[in-house]
Amino acid sequence: MARYIGPKTRISRKFREPIFGPDKNFEKRNYPPGQHGNSKKRAKVSEYSTQLMEKQKVKYMYGILERQFAKIFDKANRMDGITGENLLKLIESRLDNVVYRLGLSSSRSGARQLVSHRHITVNGKLVNIPSYTLRAGDVVAVREKSKSLETITESLASRMAKYGWLEWDNSQMAGKFINPPAREELTENIKEQVDCRIIL
Repeated sequence: MARYIGPKTRISRKFREPIFGPDKNFEKRNYPPGQHGNSKKRAKVSEYSTQLMEKQKVKYMYGILERQFAKIFDKANRMDGITGENLLKLIESRLDNVVYRLGLSSSRSGARQLVSHRHITVNGKLVNIPSYTLRAGDVVAVREKSKSLETITESLASRMAKYGWLEWDNSQMAGKFINPPAREELTENIKEQVDCRIIL
């Protein structure tokens, strides 16, 4: 499957929650798409179906492809601790996600584009790989030539959320990745305890 670039509201309706952020269209029709979407009858959901839905939700939410997800899960499985929590820590440590969390873009897809188009540096060096994994202490900044970019300045102007695992210096347009977040610091509705191994 290639990276999804279609209607986001339809995907949000599939999972019955606005996984891409606030969505007025989802609020109007917060039931699954299709002619039977608004039906009150619910078919029995198997354990496999629940696991598959949770996996797909994470992939859509963070913009991760199947092969990438499998690699991240395998790495999380080999780490000490709870696999589900390790998985989220690794995903949250991706450069595109940190750029989004810092408020440099209003969406993860926009953050991925900023990284790919060489607007972001890590520890003073240009990095254009969205899946680049950050380590504790890494400094993510906007390249000097890109600091006046309208999409970045507008996003920073409306920046609301602050996170305990990130530090932001507005004067330098740079943020520090202190450490991967603990599970309780993440507000996303993800059931990471669901075992995805049978569907990888």
